[in-house]
Amino acid sequence: MNNQVLIDTNILIYAIDRDSKFHDEALDLLNQPEVELFTTSKNISEFLVVLTRDPESQLSSLDCLDLMEAMLVDFSILFPSKISLEIMKRLIQKYQPKGLWIHDIEIASIGLAHGIPKIATKNTRDFQRIEEIEVLSEW
Repeated sequence: MNNQVLIDTNILIYAIDRDSKFHDEALDLLNQPEVELFTTSKNISEFLVVLTRDPESQLSSLDCLDLMEAMLVDFSILFPSKISLEIMKRLIQKYQPKGLWIHDIEIASIGLAHGIPKIATKNTRDFQRIEEIEVLSEW
């Protein structure tokens, strides 16, 4: 595996969810010393949304923020740019996504704009439709 990998939101969630069947696998990926970890500002907001949307959650927004900061210590955070917006527009023209798939198109475009064409995710269905990136579902 190329050592630069964009980490999708679901991997971040699985890494903290001890009840997930993907928990150990997600932790293994995030703890590989040869892997350079990247995620996007979009993934961070999605991560916080998932953690705070359950009304029965014991975690406050501040708890989630602390958890996020601790988790992302070893990550490089990628932000949208004019280049990623142009890539996103081209991908939307090519694939004509609707609804939630647009989030994945945006994440892919941010990665591509920063020269990171590989994404680790368990959400393979939507990302595999984007020919411009390589989807890693196992590592």
